[in-house]
Amino acid sequence: MELKKPLLEVRDFAVHFKQYGKGLHRKDIQVISNFTLDLYAGEILAIVGGSGSGKSLLAHAILGILPANAYTSGSIKYKGEELTPKKKEQLRGREISLIPQSISYLDPLMKTGHQIGSPLQNLKGTVKNIMKRFQLAELVEQKYPFQLSGGMARRVLIGTALSSGAQLIIADEPTPGLHKSMVDETLSSLKELANNGRGVLMITHDIDLAFIIADKIAVFNKGVSVEIADAKLFEASPDNVAHPYSKALWHALPQNGFHSIRGMDYGNYIDAVQHSGDGEA
Repeated sequence: MELKKPLLEVRDFAVHFKQYGKGLHRKDIQVISNFTLDLYAGEILAIVGGSGSGKSLLAHAILGILPANAYTSGSIKYKGEELTPKKKEQLRGREISLIPQSISYLDPLMKTGHQIGSPLQNLKGTVKNIMKRFQLAELVEQKYPFQLSGGMARRVLIGTALSSGAQLIIADEPTPGLHKSMVDETLSSLKELANNGRGVLMITHDIDLAFIIADKIAVFNKGVSVEIADAKLFEASPDNVAHPYSKALWHALPQNGFHSIRGMDYGNYIDAVQHSGDGEA
């Protein structure tokens, strides 16, 4: 019997930033280290960790959109094939799609309707359905991003990714600023994609959202994946996870006592990103 192969394989992956100080002295800062995961078609895997812990950098690395002063080591494979820079460019927006954290990713010179159903995607018939699903009025189709509210722009970003036909969807904090009904619709859409055989990698600091939607949770702390756990078992009890940070995340939830998490140091990561010219964490 042939074993099922992962849609996405990440092995011993690391991200470094190069910085130059006085006298052109070079300093390297490592913000992700020894990261390993497997994501299968039909599965939702959530990467959970504090804000500024480097989670978004993994998404940017998969897509090939890291800042110019970043370099990587380790391996990322899609459908068993190494994701080289050329391969990432070929697949980006086609087979691998991003729901980004920032609404600035929308093209400021393109109307909403064209962004949701671009010629690249060739899915014009889906535009009106997606707009209706995310409660976007018909007139929004002819508006530019600067004419949209923050919540509307985020819904357009989600619709753009859903219409892409991609096999791998990377959702980077997809729900902040959305009304609860739209949060529920977004999660439902991601679940629907997984049920239709797509792979979904969701990046979030909200572990409660991960419990709702994910099959597995990768706990991320200080640029390291400390463990990968079954989402339902993790939700049920902290005894079902091994790492102290995972247990601390569980106890930090309001329904579990709302205990604070101490000892998180993201100074190196924040410093590296500020010097890269890319402010997204």
